[in-house]
Amino acid sequence: MLLPIKLICPKGKMRKDGTCIVFIQYCGDKTILLNTEIAIPPKCWSRKFHRITADLPATYGAADDLNGQLAALLRKASDIITHAVKKKVQDISAFAKKTFHPAFDTATLEEKAKQAAALNPKTNLELIFQIEDYIKCKRDKVSKGMLNVYKNMKDHMAAFQEHRKAPITFDSFDFNLYESLVNYLTYDYVQRRKSEIINGKREQIKGLKTSTVGKTIKQLRIFLRDRMRRKIISPIDLSDFKILDEEADAVYLTWGEIARIYQTDLSEQPHLAKYRDLFVLGCLTGLRFSDFSSIQPEDVRKGSLYKKQEKSDHWVVIPLRDAAEEILIKRFNRQIPIVSNPEFNRHIKEVAQLAGICELIKFSHKKGNKDIVQVKLKYAWITSHTCRRSFCTNEFLAGTPVELIMKISGHKSLRDFYKYIRITPEEASRKIREIWEKRGDIGISAAALQNVG
Repeated sequence: MLLPIKLICPKGKMRKDGTCIVFIQYCGDKTILLNTEIAIPPKCWSRKFHRITADLPATYGAADDLNGQLAALLRKASDIITHAVKKKVQDISAFAKKTFHPAFDTATLEEKAKQAAALNPKTNLELIFQIEDYIKCKRDKVSKGMLNVYKNMKDHMAAFQEHRKAPITFDSFDFNLYESLVNYLTYDYVQRRKSEIINGKREQIKGLKTSTVGKTIKQLRIFLRDRMRRKIISPIDLSDFKILDEEADAVYLTWGEIARIYQTDLSEQPHLAKYRDLFVLGCLTGLRFSDFSSIQPEDVRKGSLYKKQEKSDHWVVIPLRDAAEEILIKRFNRQIPIVSNPEFNRHIKEVAQLAGICELIKFSHKKGNKDIVQVKLKYAWITSHTCRRSFCTNEFLAGTPVELIMKISGHKSLRDFYKYIRITPEEASRKIREIWEKRGDIGISAAALQNVG
């Protein structure tokens, strides 16, 4: 391939010692000079033949040897540029400038091209690499909690790929792969951080809840659509990738139980006080753990809490009850203690146990077509998310209009909001009776009987 490339020794670039560097000039999309690191007196350069003349003083080396080196460097630069043209590099001049060096080995060009392709989302279609690139794109746009959701999906797909003992390619996403993935996550996936005692031995738990499998499928679909929109992968029909779901069993605490926790004497366990107060604060504000554990002094003003929710990026204004204001201003002195979510979940169970929240509660969840039943004392079911459920459920039972509760909880749809409402059949019955009594419908009126007649 003939290239606009030649050796030059520009006199305008004379150095202090009276010599000039011999450059390789490439005139492509823009003109660049590549340094050969060979310097000679400019009078010993033939502009006509682009070579060092025979009258070069011996102190600079033998002219024939230097011309041989220059010819080799010219071929090296030519190979680099030819490689860039074949690989359809967008900025060939910049590539040549960055790559060329007198000591560069052109034999490594293909290897470097492979390495570059492996780091390029447009060319590396390996599944886990693409998921990691997707997470990287989301890093500054979503909360840490959502990043963890994406990472869980990546871990599940990586484990599934390892289980298959074969790479998952994007053209393999069909119903067969979907069915295999759901079966693997439901029955074979090993939960690395959880175990249970079976016949006196601690064993790893296999399989995920139906709702957890559904979350992975949901995030996988979102990821695949992102890659399609970016034109990284060809369109995939995702109509068979159904999102499995089930109503999650979860406890809420009544105002009476929250009051018992708030009034629990922890004088002999003072280290638990901050977890107790944080929990009550969460129940009184309806915020997620990431939000109520990061309240800043300036967020509290005029008897209300002004908070931008981390997950939804949505501003809420929450009127502070007396107990919430006491916790924030008097107990915490406007400085929320720094605790992690796992640490909080562990200690709040201790607090609730000390408060006597010990009713036996039975929940079940789906694993495939089986119902897995668990029975625990109520305090053992409590987590940081119990705060938010308790707030929404208690306000709902108290008759607060749903649209007002949602303004505080930050829910954007009724469907999402009603997932948080947890009332027992007895509470539902009591609520209906109150409505009937308020309307005067507790009995059948004489007028109604006459109409029947």
